[in-house]
Amino acid sequence: MDLFEYQARDLFAKHDVPVLAGEVIDTPEAARAATERLGGKSVVKAQVKVGGRGKAGGVKLAATADEAVARATDILGMDIKGHTVHKVMIAETAPEILEEYYVSFLLDRANRTFLSIASVEGGMEIEEVAATRPDAVAKIAIDAIDGVDEAKAREIVEAAKFPAEVADRVVNVLVTLWDTFIKSDALLVEVNPLAKVASGDVIALDGKVSLDDNAEFRHDWDELHDKAAANPLEAAAKEKNLNYVKLDGEVGIIGNGAGLVMSTLDVVAYAGENHGGVKPANFLDIGGGASAQVMANGLEIILGDPDVKSVFVNVFGGITACDEVANGIVQALQLLEDRGENVSKPLVVRLDGNNAELGRQILTDANHPLVQRVDTMDGAADKAAELAHAAK
Repeated sequence: MDLFEYQARDLFAKHDVPVLAGEVIDTPEAARAATERLGGKSVVKAQVKVGGRGKAGGVKLAATADEAVARATDILGMDIKGHTVHKVMIAETAPEILEEYYVSFLLDRANRTFLSIASVEGGMEIEEVAATRPDAVAKIAIDAIDGVDEAKAREIVEAAKFPAEVADRVVNVLVTLWDTFIKSDALLVEVNPLAKVASGDVIALDGKVSLDDNAEFRHDWDELHDKAAANPLEAAAKEKNLNYVKLDGEVGIIGNGAGLVMSTLDVVAYAGENHGGVKPANFLDIGGGASAQVMANGLEIILGDPDVKSVFVNVFGGITACDEVANGIVQALQLLEDRGENVSKPLVVRLDGNNAELGRQILTDANHPLVQRVDTMDGAADKAAELAHAAK
């Protein structure tokens, strides 16, 4: 989960990373009181989860409270690289900035460790700096057990060649930033720029944080979710503990196991080339259990998508036997009908693996008018694509 800048600022402040004061608003007039609380001038910053805000006109200085209202009026509702601005942060203006640096901690998946990236050339995209001046970017591996203490922070500072006069202050920032990274279960914490100001202090003027969704059970992150941008079907699936991702096609997909579902997406996309270019409408993995309730929840989510014209249920029975899956499908359809759901879209079901023959017989005996049984994955994908195209 990526955070907005104001959320990152609040998280940094909680862990003693030096930041400037700021507050988030969603109406232009609210900028007046916020600016007055900050001393009469402010920086108005668009809150979107994408870079390039400044170049797009999403960051403006306001010398007075009236100017803050005007700048907020200009920025709220802007489109920045496909992201609509619904909130702005009214931030304290920084003292005179003398130098800008870059520091970050992230998960290094390739090397199965953590990584620190630091540079004395901040204020721009670190990828650009690395491409044009690789010697200006220090990359230091971080041991997961040892972490970052003062000695490790000094190693990073020396490798990145920070000026001696700010070395101690940057060391302190790195130690607190690591504390933020670990205690927040983050995948990335980034400060760009970390600014040296006229007083000699270093301050985090902008931050980026990405949290590990798998660790949410350990935290209270409800307020951090961007509910305005969340897909309602994905939100509903999450409440039912389903692994669901909305796509832009017409064939709803249900499978047991992420690998099987990914393969199903490819097979349906390939089959769709022969049927008007229809594509998968979603990724939905019901996991190892396929009870009637789980299947009903999955079907309810998929059938609630108006883009879906047909559904492909692709199951390979292992620990969960195919006869259980077949019973789950039959019972799920009955559950949905009992709830008053309008179940009218055709289902193509392919069962293979443990107790496949018994599962197929259960579907045949049920003889549900919406269910078609196809015994091969390619054949079932083709039939689902054909039905979706016919219903377009």
